[in-house]
Amino acid sequence: MSEAQPNTSAPAGKLEQALDQAAHAVSVGTRNLEELAQAGAGGEELSLQQLSDVPIPVTVQLGRVRLTLGELCRLKSGALLELDRESHEPADILVNGKIVAHGEIVTIDNHYGVRITSVEP
Repeated sequence: MSEAQPNTSAPAGKLEQALDQAAHAVSVGTRNLEELAQAGAGGEELSLQQLSDVPIPVTVQLGRVRLTLGELCRLKSGALLELDRESHEPADILVNGKIVAHGEIVTIDNHYGVRITSVEP
């Protein structure tokens, strides 16, 4: 009896196709990087006006609490977590993890809001 030989031509064809696709993607990515480098090659800085419409996430932090993994797993609806600051203390306003201002929590119609009380230098 003769043993059947595995058909290696189909996987090889798929491998070549995948390699071609990857090479094409790298080529396109390289072209895009070159275009970006040429666009910024003049050394001109962007003005604040050019960046004014860029959206950035802002986070308001009321406080923190540290729990063990076991305590976290035992949390249920209705549980209370005591934060590390008092109710009269201002909330931190962060951009990219850095405190940029402080404020007090207010309600605006049916939503929470923050009234800025101080801005970091």
